[in-house]
Amino acid sequence: METVEFIRVLDQEGRSLAAAAGEAGPGARVPTCPDWQVRDLLRHTGMVHRWATSFVAEGRTAPYPADGPPDLDGGELLDWFRTGHRRLVDALAAAPADVECWHFLPAPSPLAFWARRQAHETAVHRADAESARGTAPEETAAALPVGFAADGIDELLRAFHARPRSRVRTEAPRVLRVRATDADDAVWTVRLSAEPPVTERGGAGDADCEVSGPAALLYLSLWNRLPYPAVEGDASLARLWREKSAVTWS
Repeated sequence: METVEFIRVLDQEGRSLAAAAGEAGPGARVPTCPDWQVRDLLRHTGMVHRWATSFVAEGRTAPYPADGPPDLDGGELLDWFRTGHRRLVDALAAAPADVECWHFLPAPSPLAFWARRQAHETAVHRADAESARGTAPEETAAALPVGFAADGIDELLRAFHARPRSRVRTEAPRVLRVRATDADDAVWTVRLSAEPPVTERGGAGDADCEVSGPAALLYLSLWNRLPYPAVEGDASLARLWREKSAVTWS
């Protein structure tokens, strides 16, 4: 996907998140994130949006901590979220292709990284907001473009979980395969060991376990928002992913 496409998805997903959150109300429970209410979801995602904007808009070249969530609630919180989301979309759209700023995963450019990362950040949390107003995650997944969902799987497997901090590890070498059934060339082979996972595109060789399904359902299930569409082989590896793969804010 091109950067402009990620920005378009970010725009749509953020507006949909706000609409779902507004309908659910700030005190609604978020079933896909059981420790959160909608106010927590808005505070977190809005904080991340502002943090990301600062790198792109201000050209920050070193990491720095976010300001933290605001002490806002109700309509003021929702307005704050919408304002921050709009600033992020506008900053990405206005930034030159060669903007220099800090980023934390491999990418063709800093701008490509931030557009991609924030589009996926917002899409996953839009699913959380939809769950709070009673929309089934499967219905939310149906609105996600197949190519975008497959890209999100790729980011999760080949970027996030290639980092040393990944906790998805096994004592003996094992192989987990991930297969999107509705997208071309959307198969990943995840080699597990006592070291961080090593993931490659393609399905050559045997696997101990395979999780598969339509890209959008698989995307949300790998982000622990849905059950796996299908599991074949040693289900303990699918459970290991569920138990150890969470990506947390730090």
